[in-house]
Amino acid sequence: MEFANKEYFFLLLLLIPYIFWYLMYRKKNEPTIRMGDTMAYRYAPRSWKVTLMPLQPLLRIAAFVLIVIVLARPQTQNSWKNKTVEGIDIMLAMDVSTSMLAEDLKPNRIEAAKQVAAEFIAGRPNDNIGLTIFAGESFTQCPMTTDHAALLSLLHNVRTDIAARGLIEDGTAIGMGLANAVSRLKDSKAKSKVVILLTDGSNNRGDLSPMTSAEIAKSLGIRVYTVGVGTNKVAPYPMPVAGGVQYVNIPVEIDTKTLSDIAAATDGDFYRATNNRELQNIYKEIDRLEKSKMNVKQFSKKYEAYQSFALAAIVILLLEILLRITIFRRIP
Repeated sequence: MEFANKEYFFLLLLLIPYIFWYLMYRKKNEPTIRMGDTMAYRYAPRSWKVTLMPLQPLLRIAAFVLIVIVLARPQTQNSWKNKTVEGIDIMLAMDVSTSMLAEDLKPNRIEAAKQVAAEFIAGRPNDNIGLTIFAGESFTQCPMTTDHAALLSLLHNVRTDIAARGLIEDGTAIGMGLANAVSRLKDSKAKSKVVILLTDGSNNRGDLSPMTSAEIAKSLGIRVYTVGVGTNKVAPYPMPVAGGVQYVNIPVEIDTKTLSDIAAATDGDFYRATNNRELQNIYKEIDRLEKSKMNVKQFSKKYEAYQSFALAAIVILLLEILLRITIFRRIP
């Protein structure tokens, strides 16, 4: 335990004059009576009240000490702990273009991809995992972390309407999405570095071509597993209309050749997922990747610990007041 305001402990020095006053001058204020001879009282038993009389100043001193401790703000001590775990560094690159709302996977492509990705993350508690999302542009939703609770929260908040609302350009920038994920892995010291790239279209935006990003990944020793999600030919798509939603069939245009070439260039694999079960099986297969050791630093957050001291001070003060007005009550 540590104290945020240690300077308050100097208040304990006030106990010195209080104790000195009590021992040296307290008796002068006690009522006295003159007697010719006290021999008759020499062997008289002491009252239990007289025996407990020193309890009053002790209670006051204890309450004062506890109040000073509360003012000093006791806190649990920060602790950093290093441990070595088995894991790999993984970046998930997920397409969030508006076409991911197609409902050939249930309930739609984006929700199916999020659900399977969440199961994948939960099954690898020791891995360093991050998340990149892309449409016509790309950005990092969550950097690599072993705090999977935070990662899952950010994954849950992934939506396709960021492109529909104009927050980022719509489209499919596979090269930019891959490059963003690779940039997060370039300084990794892990033996195994992996990007899992999921998309339902073909590259039609961005300043980097998919194969250029793949060559960068290869030079950094990063394997890329590509997943093309969507049925063959056409898929039902919810089109907003006045007063509701109308479903139209949109063509499925997955650039399987480019995705396959990216995987081949980086010693990864290319997969096609036409339904939810296939998508789950793909992540299970990727889950069988080799693992490597990495050091993880854990931090325990400190919190205020004054409550028990404050409660004890209140109880002692109330006890001292109760004794003073009952057992040790003085008659003027």
